[in-house]
Amino acid sequence: MFPLLASIGLIVVGMFTTTLGPTMSGKAEWALPYDLWGTLIAAVRLVHGNVGGLYTQPTGLVSLPGAAIILLPCAAVITATGLSLEIPGPQNLHPPVWLLAGPYQMALCCVTLFAADALAEQLGVTRWKRGLLAVASAGILWNVSARWGHPEDAVAVGLLLYSVLALSRSRTALGGWLAGAAICVQPLVLLAVPLLLAVLPWRRMPLFLLRSAVPSTVLLGAAALANWQATYTATTSQPDSPVINHPTAWTSLAPHMAGSNVAAGPARLATIVLACCCALAVRRHWLAQLDAARTADAAEPAEPAEPAEMAEPAEMAANGGPQAAGTAQRAYWWPPALLADVLWWAALALALRSFFEPVMVSYYPWPPLAVALIPAATLSWPRLVTASVVAGLITAAAQGPSHSPWIWWAPLVAGLVIMLALARGWRASKARVRPREPLQVSY
Repeated sequence: MFPLLASIGLIVVGMFTTTLGPTMSGKAEWALPYDLWGTLIAAVRLVHGNVGGLYTQPTGLVSLPGAAIILLPCAAVITATGLSLEIPGPQNLHPPVWLLAGPYQMALCCVTLFAADALAEQLGVTRWKRGLLAVASAGILWNVSARWGHPEDAVAVGLLLYSVLALSRSRTALGGWLAGAAICVQPLVLLAVPLLLAVLPWRRMPLFLLRSAVPSTVLLGAAALANWQATYTATTSQPDSPVINHPTAWTSLAPHMAGSNVAAGPARLATIVLACCCALAVRRHWLAQLDAARTADAAEPAEPAEPAEMAEPAEMAANGGPQAAGTAQRAYWWPPALLADVLWWAALALALRSFFEPVMVSYYPWPPLAVALIPAATLSWPRLVTASVVAGLITAAAQGPSHSPWIWWAPLVAGLVIMLALARGWRASKARVRPREPLQVSY
């Protein structure tokens, strides 16, 4: 209920702040997210089968093809109705296509709200804390959806969170495919993938990596075959403008390109290496904690299954009866402490982008904020309320116009550090969440 209500609220508020809000304040032009138009043009080209035009102007696409694929249903309707994709501006003050594309892309972004709520439920977070989590998450999600129009960031983080949820229930295959889908939508989640690998047994890593790589390899390969030069340039150099966006302390170290742009690709590769180092540092601790929890759970007496959760007689016989099946379901779930720890480290890994990016955009701090709110919800009410307020303040400060790294970028980095500190210190909860359906475990 909470993420559904928060999603409805986000769409209503988002559409108001982009259309009626500016009109009521005396502005002639709607306050629309211009970045969305390029991705929409790329999606319309895919509808027409023009794969080679995915990375050619005016799309401005630098993400993987999944960013355009998630907009295909909307692009198909735009194509069928003949709506214009002319860029908003003085000659196009109120583009009708926004009335279709706006609610659609905001609804896509809300997948993060449902993923966060599902994880909070498994962590044993109380009902009203989940309500506050949904409200706070929707509030900062406005930045990505209504303000900047980057549903690919929200969809990728949502899929990443569902991947963590699947792994926490020992559904490694599903977790790998979800991680792969997240990567091909927005590669920023690559920063958190090493942490997911770190908690897996060695024998499961190759297949997890394979499933994580297949979607991006297939889609990027198709785009490269259609137009190698444009695809290679857009996905490797990652051009960004410190004049249009916000420079950081690392801007001068980035390779300079034509048109006052800098290449963000090398810095992002270095950030992924740093995330891998973090994963190696915590792997031994996580595996020891997981093995200890599984041993303790296996020694506990099994709880009788509820009638709605009973398996078929043949299945129960094959698994040693309902008691053995109930024990297996509990034994291979991550303990809540481990799940919260993984989420916190994932938030830290996603924050590395804001720490070391040569050029920043206002919505870049959103992914670590969205993930850090989940472990914060397992703490006391004051910690959760404070974390929600800090997340809102960081989101508001990120909309500032300053191009000075020490006025704009440095305070945001400090805010992210405070946010991560507030989300740390999770204490074990006695609450356990039972699966609504029997969990099929293969370990």
